[in-house]
Amino acid sequence: MIKELDPVVLTKDLPEAHLQAGDVGWVVMIHGGGAGFEVEFVTLDGETVSVATVTADCVRPVGAKEIAHVRKVA
Repeated sequence: MIKELDPVVLTKDLPEAHLQAGDVGWVVMIHGGGAGFEVEFVTLDGETVSVATVTADCVRPVGAKEIAHVRKVA
């Protein structure tokens, strides 16, 4: 179960928000008992890239033994 402040992995590209599947964000609000989430995506130096409202099928919990990968954002 995903909770507020949990890190999550984006499962679908969100081009309008400049986000790609695999980007990691943090849940800042839960909607409809987990039907959707407000997720903040930040650069590694702490700059907010986007705050996106997504449905539950657009994110998944971070799994064991996963490692973050870096990419530049526009």
